[in-house]
Amino acid sequence: MSSVEGRVCVVTGAARGLGQAIAAALGAAGGRLALCDVLDAELAATAADLRAQGIAVYAARCDVSDSASVDAFFAAVEQELGPVEVLVNNAALVPGGPDDEVRRSKHYAYITTPVPRTSLGFTSAMSDAEWLKYWGVNVHGTFFCTRAALRQMEPRGYGRIVNVASVAGLSMYSAHSPHYSATKGAVVAFTRAVASEVAGANIFVNAIAPGGVATPMFEDYLARLDEESRNRMFQFVPAGRLGTMAEYAGLAVYLAGDNHYLAGQIISPNGGMF
Repeated sequence: MSSVEGRVCVVTGAARGLGQAIAAALGAAGGRLALCDVLDAELAATAADLRAQGIAVYAARCDVSDSASVDAFFAAVEQELGPVEVLVNNAALVPGGPDDEVRRSKHYAYITTPVPRTSLGFTSAMSDAEWLKYWGVNVHGTFFCTRAALRQMEPRGYGRIVNVASVAGLSMYSAHSPHYSATKGAVVAFTRAVASEVAGANIFVNAIAPGGVATPMFEDYLARLDEESRNRMFQFVPAGRLGTMAEYAGLAVYLAGDNHYLAGQIISPNGGMF
C-alpha cells in the first residue's frame, strides 16, 4: 500500500508540465487529488484525463498570488475531499518569453566563448513589474498555499509539503534570470525555516530543486535554438540530457509519503549541474 493511499493531495500549477506529471503520479499512488491552476481549459483537460483513469480529482481555478483565491480554494478542498494532508507547491512563473530567451542566449555565449568581459546588464535593465510579477507567484504563492495548508494540517498533527524550487536558486549559472533565481532561492530558505517550525507536529516540509526538466514548454524552447546554442546549454549538464518528468514526479511522491525522515531538505536532481 502506498503511503499516499487515500491522502488528500493538493498540487498547484497542475494543468500541464511538471505539475501535471506530479498529479498523475500521486493519483496513481492512490492519492485523492485537488488540482488548481489559472489555465482553465488545460486544467479541465488534465482533470478529465485523470478521472478517465479512475483517479478521484477535484479541480478548480486558483491564482496562488492572490491570498483570497488561495483561501477559497483550500476551503473548497476541505469541503469536497476533507482536510489537506499533502501539498505540492509547484505553481511558478518560469523564464520563457522573448526577453528571457535573449538573456539566456547572451549569457551562455558570454561564459562559453572568449569575449571582452563587462556586465551583462540584466538586473539594471529589469523593470519593477517583471521583478514583482515573479515574486507574486513564486514566493507569495508558496507562502499563501503553505499557510492555508498548515491551518488544516496543524490541528490534526499530520502533513507533507513539497516545494518545487530550482537549481537556479542554488547555483551561479543563472545570471540570465536574476528575478527567477531570487524567488527560487527564497523558496529554499522558506522551506528550511518552515520545516524546522512544524516538524514537531509531524509535518515534514522539503523541496525539490530541479535542473533542466524535459517539459513540453522547455523542449519547445530547445527546438527553437540553433545547434550551437543547444550545445552551449548542455555544456553545463554533465549527464548530457534533461531530467524526465517521471524522474521528478517519483521523487515528489516519495517526499509526499511517510517512508522517510526528511525535513528541511533541498534535493536537487540535476544531472551533475551544480
